Amino acid sequence: MEKLIITACICGAEVTKEQNPAVPYTVEEIAREAKAAYDAGAALIHLHVREDDGTPTQSKERFDVCIRAIKEVCPDAIVQVSTGGAVGMTNDERLQPLLLNPEMATLDCGTCNFGGDEIFVNTENMIIDFVERMNERNIKPEIEVFDKGMIDMAKRLGRKGYIKYPMHFDFVMGVNGGISGEPRDLEFMVGSIPEGSTWTVAGVGRNQFPMAVMGIIMGGHVRVGFEDNVYLEKGVPAASNGELVAKVVRLAKELGREIATPDEARRILGLSRG
Repeated sequence: MEKLIITACICGAEVTKEQNPAVPYTVEEIAREAKAAYDAGAALIHLHVREDDGTPTQSKERFDVCIRAIKEVCPDAIVQVSTGGAVGMTNDERLQPLLLNPEMATLDCGTCNFGGDEIFVNTENMIIDFVERMNERNIKPEIEVFDKGMIDMAKRLGRKGYIKYPMHFDFVMGVNGGISGEPRDLEFMVGSIPEGSTWTVAGVGRNQFPMAVMGIIMGGHVRVGFEDNVYLEKGVPAASNGELVAKVVRLAKELGREIATPDEARRILGLSRG
């Protein structure tokens, strides 16, 4: 079984300090949380950025200064930028971080109802536009899916030559409007992706650690962090993203999976740049 790649989603676009005071907003806080996660065992930092007051932004300039700050404290970490941004952002706004030529970026492969009137829109033409821009810059897409139909979209675009093989998927489990975070559902998703693909599971809220265990056992990879969950256990807020990563490391060791370094993660994911 391959070594386990741990992704840390350190801040997201929606979670706030009211939910957990350790959620990072400023450049210094984002670098601090990235380092805490990296030191605990995360090879990959999934990055959203915020203004100092917590407002989500896709500003190229803000991403640039945050990535530089992260690289100063964990120089070999893989930084994966989000092109999801926040609900309501324009396509061009969401795509700004690609101008920095990161190693990886997320590619959301379908539209999802996030609750109330919030709809996270990703039409087929939008997905094609996003992945073509990634291909132009040799950026590896992480195909982010919230339900089975989004896997089918990715496979269809793969057959048409837009998404390159081997694909790498991130299954976001338990989000409002998407597939639930049950072992049955993860097995279904894993069994639906193209042969030779790699995958990561991201359990939302109370699903984070049960899905992490499933990912470890099934030979996939695991994402944890404040974007998806702010608790170390029920009723106990995590003091940092590093605490969440450290818990996954402990679970992996108990279950016999070794942890991948950033360079080992690059090999597993087929990244061409380091």
